[in-house]
Amino acid sequence: MIIHSKKVEQTVDGTVREFFTKELVVVRVAGGRPAVPTADDTRRSPSWLPPGDEQGIPLAMIRKRLYGRENETIAPVVLIHGYGQNRYAWHLPGRSLFNHLARAGFDVFNLELRGHGRSRHLGAHPPRQVRTFVEEDVPAAIDEVQRLSGGRPVFVIGHSLGGLVAYGAAAVLKDKIAGVATLGSPYQFTRGSLTLSVVSHLLAAVDSKVDLGQGQLPLKPLSEAMRLLRGFIESPIFPLPIRGFAPGTMEPRILSQHMALAMDQGSIAVLRTMFLSAVEARRGGHPMGELGEYADEFESLEVPLLVIAGTEDDLAPPASVHPAFLRSRSSDKTYRAFAHGHIDLLVGRKATTTIWPLLTSWLAHRARRQARAAESAKAQVG
Repeated sequence: MIIHSKKVEQTVDGTVREFFTKELVVVRVAGGRPAVPTADDTRRSPSWLPPGDEQGIPLAMIRKRLYGRENETIAPVVLIHGYGQNRYAWHLPGRSLFNHLARAGFDVFNLELRGHGRSRHLGAHPPRQVRTFVEEDVPAAIDEVQRLSGGRPVFVIGHSLGGLVAYGAAAVLKDKIAGVATLGSPYQFTRGSLTLSVVSHLLAAVDSKVDLGQGQLPLKPLSEAMRLLRGFIESPIFPLPIRGFAPGTMEPRILSQHMALAMDQGSIAVLRTMFLSAVEARRGGHPMGELGEYADEFESLEVPLLVIAGTEDDLAPPASVHPAFLRSRSSDKTYRAFAHGHIDLLVGRKATTTIWPLLTSWLAHRARRQARAAESAKAQVG
């Protein structure tokens, strides 16, 4: 349901600005109360929430289309953020991949998974398992996107954990998905990173002895520290092997915006499961960690696939990302690696001239090819 709509003028990048039609869309996911209540549980849902099952879980999406061209979009696109992030991962005041795709002519929906951003504020508490995103959140969002966008198949773009969710959702939704593109999404989590592998094994060793709880991991304090210590973190003397972005790839203003807006809350239960399943995956050789049950189905899909990795990504090295491409049996699959880190894959200064044009052309080519095929099929039936 569209809650409200308005015309806005916003930045795409730097001095490039554009007018968009911006809509807040709320969809309810059928089911019981979320598994991990938080302080927000005492909060009443706003009176403007769509009516329906009171036990339904509200998810929020921001929809954007180029102003004046709302009925001429190329294809619907859903953006899925990563772990502990929200809609601002795709949309900063000074640089917005979200706006770039809308300006290019797409009908773009920026989804916030339960437990994140506005969805959390509406009462959608975080799950204990990543598969909840795959089996409930994304299918409900895709159904609403298709209802609003003329029933067309939907392209899904995921960053980091959002890419794994996109792989799983494609396996579940099949013909509803027009294509999948991922950025820095570890198909085999911790592979290629000694640090993350050590962490996962340490966690496995203490997991049976220490109760980590089911609560939230607030990332705002960490992001604020990273913002204040940016110079030290980017320096050669920084002692930790993980930064989350490649030094020098983002202007201080853009990095500050990301740390202030995009960093959200992470589920301790989800993080624990990610690391523990990575240990099991490495032992058994299977991919996708907790979502491994969807791997065979995803790999057999005949769906366009674009896998993008960052060679400077210390959270999802190419060794962990590339297997999604290698194992897919799609006849239309593409793998590209760029000299970017994890965050700057989306909003780095060079991403605007490398990754952004690649995404745009990849989406447009496949959307138009699919549209021609659909028209040809209709003509043959007629």
